[in-house]
Amino acid sequence: MLLASLLAILNEQVTAAAMADIRGALSIGHDDGSWLTALFEAANVATMVFAPWFGVTFTLKRFTIGAVLATLMLGVLCPFAPGVAALTVLRVMQGIAGGCLPPMLIIAALRYLPPKAKLYGLAGYAMTATFGPALGTPLAALWTEFADWRMVFWQIVPLGIACCAAIGYGLPADTPKPERLRAFNWSGFLTGFPAVAMLVVALLQADRLDGFESATIRALTAGGLTLLAAFLVNEWFHPLPFFRLQLLARRNFTHGLLTLAGAVMLLTAVASIPGHHLAGVHGYRPLQTAPLSLLVAVPLLLSLPLTAALLNLRWVDSRWVLATGCLLMALTCVAGSRITTEWIRDDFYWLQSIQIVAQPMLILPILMGVTTGLPPAEGPFASAMFNSLKTFSAALATGLLETWGTAREHLHSSRLVDQLGNRAQLSAGAVVDNTTGLAPLAHRLHEQALVLASADLYRLAAGVAFALLLLVPLLPVRIAPPWAPQPPSSH
Repeated sequence: MLLASLLAILNEQVTAAAMADIRGALSIGHDDGSWLTALFEAANVATMVFAPWFGVTFTLKRFTIGAVLATLMLGVLCPFAPGVAALTVLRVMQGIAGGCLPPMLIIAALRYLPPKAKLYGLAGYAMTATFGPALGTPLAALWTEFADWRMVFWQIVPLGIACCAAIGYGLPADTPKPERLRAFNWSGFLTGFPAVAMLVVALLQADRLDGFESATIRALTAGGLTLLAAFLVNEWFHPLPFFRLQLLARRNFTHGLLTLAGAVMLLTAVASIPGHHLAGVHGYRPLQTAPLSLLVAVPLLLSLPLTAALLNLRWVDSRWVLATGCLLMALTCVAGSRITTEWIRDDFYWLQSIQIVAQPMLILPILMGVTTGLPPAEGPFASAMFNSLKTFSAALATGLLETWGTAREHLHSSRLVDQLGNRAQLSAGAVVDNTTGLAPLAHRLHEQALVLASADLYRLAAGVAFALLLLVPLLPVRIAPPWAPQPPSSH
C-alpha cells in the first residue's frame, strides 16, 4: 500500500515539475499546459472523496491492484497522445486512477497493523506528504536532463509492478460486497465530485485568469461552493455516506483536519518558495535546485520512523511534539523572510535542514490524533475525509501562493517604480546607462519585486504556523499511543 501511495504521489509531482519539458516535447502552449495540470489535479482530488467506499465494496486488494494497473497503462500511453485533447483525457483518467491509491493506505493501516506498529505505518503514510513530494524535482531533473522526457510518465512502471506483487502477496483476499452498489449514494456522488473538481480548477486557474475578474473563475467558484454545500447536507443524512461528518464531534479528529489543512499549506510553501526564487532571480533549472529537495527527502527516511518511535512512548505527549513542529516551521519561515537577491542555493540549505526534523513532528502527531481510538469500521470515512482534505489543501496552497505572490510582486514593483520616479538622479541620468537604456534597471526592479514577494509569502506561512501553534492548547486532548489504553477524554 505504501508503494501504491508513493507511485501516485511521484506520478503527480514529477509530471508537474517537468511540465515545461513535456509542453516543449509535445508542442503544447502554456495555457493548454495549465489546463492539463488543473484537470489532472481536479480529477485526482475529487476521486479521493469516493475511493474508500469503492475499496470497501470491491475489497482493498482487488481495487488497489486495478487502480495501479490503470495508472500504469495510462502512463505508458501518455507520450503517444496525438494531441493536447487526447493527452488531457488520458491525464484526467490517470488522475482518477491515481486518486484511488493514497486513501487505501490509511484503511489498511487501521485494519491490519497491530497496535505497536500502527504509528510506523502512519509514518509510511506521512511519506506521501513529505518524502514523496520532495522527490518530484530531483526525479524530473534526472529524466529531462539525462534521459528521455518520456521517462517522466514511464518511471512508475517498475514501481507499479513491484506494488502489485506486494499487494497480491501481502493483503488478505476479502469478500467483495456487491450488495452495497444497490444502496450507492448517487446524490452524494453527483454533487460531491463536480463540487470538488470545480473548486480545484478555480484555485489552480485563478492566477492565470486574474482571479474573480474572470467570469470562468466566478462561475466555477459559485457552482463548486453550491454543490459542496448540497453534498455536505446530503452526507449528514444519508445512511451510507462517503463522509461521516459525525466524526467531527471528536475533538482530536476535528483538530487533526484543521491542522492538516494548515500543515499542507506550510509544506507547500517551504518547498516551493526557494525553487521559485532561484529560478526567477538566478535562472536555476530543476537540476540545480534538486539538491535542496534531496537534502530533505533522504534524511526523512530516518527521521520519520524515529519520530514514530518517540510518539510510541507512553510518557510522550503528542501535543508537545506537534507544538515543537509548529515552532520549527515558524522559525524556518521567519528566517526565510529575510531573503535577499544575493541568496543562492547554499543559503537555503540550513533552512531546508530544519525540515528534516520539523516535518515529521508536524505530520505524525496529526495522523496520530485523527486515527487513535478510531475503530477499523470508521477507517474508510476517516480516510476519505483526511485524504481529500489533504490534496484539496495542496491545491488551495498552490493557488494561494501563486495568486498572492503575483499580487505582491506587482505591488512591490509599482512601489519601487514610484520611488525611483521621485528621485532626481533618475531624471538626471545617473541611474540609467546611456548604452543599454532602462533594461538593466528594469531587470533589477523585477528581481527586487520577486524577492520582496517571496519574503511576504514566508511571512504568510509563518502566520499560518503560529496559528496552528495557538490551536494546540485549545482544541486537542491528550491521547496515549495506539497500543496503550486511552484516557476517557481521548476523542
